[in-house]
Amino acid sequence: MSLTDSEMEYIVEELGRVPNPLEEGMLDIMFSEHCSYKSSRPFLRMFPTEGENIIMGPGDDAGLVSITDELALAVGMESHNHPSAVEPYGGAGTGIGGILRDIISMGAMPIALLDSLRFGPLEDEKSRYLFEHVVKGISDYGNRVGVPTVGGEVEFDPAFRTNPLVNVMCAGLVKKEDIVKGIAPNPGDVFLLMGGTTGRDGMGGVVFASEELTSKSELEDRPAVQVGDPFTKKRVLEASLEILEKIDVSGVKDLGGGGITCCISELADKCENGAIVDLQAIPLRETGMTPYEIMLSESQERMIFVVNPKYVEEIINICNKHEIPAAVVGEVTDANTMIIKDGEEIIADLPTRLLADPPYLNREIRAPADNENKEEIAIEHPPIEESILKILSSPNIASKKWVYAQYDHEVQIRTVIKPGDDAAVLKVDDNTAIALSCDCNSIHTKLSPYNGGAGSLAEAIRNVISMGATPYAVVDCLNFGNPENPEILWQFSECIKGMSDLATAFDTPVISGNVSFYNETEGIKINPTPAVGVIGVMNLENIRTMDFKSVGDKILIVGNTYNEINGSEYHRTIHNIEKGKPPEIKIDDEINAGNSILNAVSNDKNKDITAIHDISAGGIAIALSEMAIAGNLGCEINLNDIPITGNIDENELLFSETYGRYLMSVKAEKVEEVIANINVPVSIIGEVKSKTLKIKNKNSDIVDIEVDTLKNSYSGVIEKYMT
Repeated sequence: MSLTDSEMEYIVEELGRVPNPLEEGMLDIMFSEHCSYKSSRPFLRMFPTEGENIIMGPGDDAGLVSITDELALAVGMESHNHPSAVEPYGGAGTGIGGILRDIISMGAMPIALLDSLRFGPLEDEKSRYLFEHVVKGISDYGNRVGVPTVGGEVEFDPAFRTNPLVNVMCAGLVKKEDIVKGIAPNPGDVFLLMGGTTGRDGMGGVVFASEELTSKSELEDRPAVQVGDPFTKKRVLEASLEILEKIDVSGVKDLGGGGITCCISELADKCENGAIVDLQAIPLRETGMTPYEIMLSESQERMIFVVNPKYVEEIINICNKHEIPAAVVGEVTDANTMIIKDGEEIIADLPTRLLADPPYLNREIRAPADNENKEEIAIEHPPIEESILKILSSPNIASKKWVYAQYDHEVQIRTVIKPGDDAAVLKVDDNTAIALSCDCNSIHTKLSPYNGGAGSLAEAIRNVISMGATPYAVVDCLNFGNPENPEILWQFSECIKGMSDLATAFDTPVISGNVSFYNETEGIKINPTPAVGVIGVMNLENIRTMDFKSVGDKILIVGNTYNEINGSEYHRTIHNIEKGKPPEIKIDDEINAGNSILNAVSNDKNKDITAIHDISAGGIAIALSEMAIAGNLGCEINLNDIPITGNIDENELLFSETYGRYLMSVKAEKVEEVIANINVPVSIIGEVKSKTLKIKNKNSDIVDIEVDTLKNSYSGVIEKYMT
């Protein structure tokens, strides 16, 4: 049990008695950090959650954003960190299963998956093992269910050696008239459980996810990892969508963390109702299961539909057609309590409010003594060409083809822009597309939680804008260490402040998310990692990509560059340094630059803007290299033409990771017209040329690298480690 003494005292006071062992187990999982958000709730309230295009913000299994007059997009993001650390293949696969069910629960058909992953260095054998099997778990599950994995990101850093992070984002389409919610509004309705059977796997999964890992976790906590079954999930998906199409359901919710206890108590509590559950009606996978095991099991592929009893026979017939078990396991009451019966015997009786809405904690919060990062970093710079090629060969920058080649990213035939660009783009109808991105900079967030949190969101927004899409909404997965440490909670609070300030200014509300605390192993904690997903909407005609298209196109840089090289990929890869003051978010500059790009694209009817790419990890030098590699064309750049603020040398200019900047290539005859639509610092810094990346400073070449050489450094890096 993870209930604290004070929590048990609170429970006894609320009940007027000591809970029995089953009740204590049910309360234990509902009071866990994973289910109750007891440490994070006071801070999450800072997020903006409403906006012009928002149908539903946080509070249900996924958020909903309007994308056309008829269609909405259901979007959610979840973590499966602890299970993946213990059993990477199954942990990652069941993470996919959980987020798919969240989208189905809104009445939506899942159309896209993205993943945000973190591992230790690939030189480390255990990190390679975790990486290989997490990717295979995601691949096998998503491919078999038939939902494309269209994008994501991967980072390798020693901070994640013992605590890998597996965050998964999913989006699904639903007609606005067909949206359903996770509620049980009508006493007399029944709870119909369908899908997989209930077994002993995943016991105490949410409690396990709400504690630090130890060196023994891989053996001792393996029973807490659920067992996924993608083939059953495929049948559950198809049966669920058929039920939702044919039956007027009152509510629906998936069984994820906390199992039946969490699902039914939350369904009932949303409408201030109660529930009666009959354990003997629940289809079981194993014999001899105790009530405790049944109520706490987190077996996968299960859904509960709240329906009028008159629809039960029709729903069961649909489930029989899809060859999945289904049974009525309880009913909605107006009693505000959750009663568990074993036949005629009542074996648990708890207030739904106590289960579904435990009190939050006012934990101590304290900034670390060294949070100012004032120290000067003195380093010697190697030749710039050498640095560019080495950074391109870093697993954090190099091609992720080894990962996405294992994913089916074209199933459902909606994918317009495949993995490898700034964001994925999927077709919705003949005119509309959505852009989806998933980003985070954990080094910046470690060095400055406020700026790193805002900067992670800013990068995700820039990636969507670079494709030509207007950002509509945000989802997130906030991964941090132990919240009982006041300095960790300060990191968390500052990160949310940064994200909230930028989301408010950009009018991109946070509509869904997840918090994952306790990402520590015996005192070794992760870098704070706010993985951010952004949803953008565009006209199909406005799609842009990063690759250089034609020799002679002019290259523009949008936005000022500052001397902000601390916390950069240059520092990490070339000098093995992760310290100093990182880039500072300049919210007005970020918004003005983004709106300028969108304005330029909307006025560009003939696609005179031939490529757009945001500048992030690796700075200008790596962004130019990526555009050259993608288009198999070189360019010639003059550093003297780049707008700068303050004193800055060649290395700082090329590798600074100042936020709010974009590169564009534009047809030469239209460049002045495009510049006229940009109201932030913008400059022509060069043009697309032949097969060489050439960078000049005061008319002397400081970089002259063949595009084939760039490709050789960028390609096959991860493959060499993984073979």
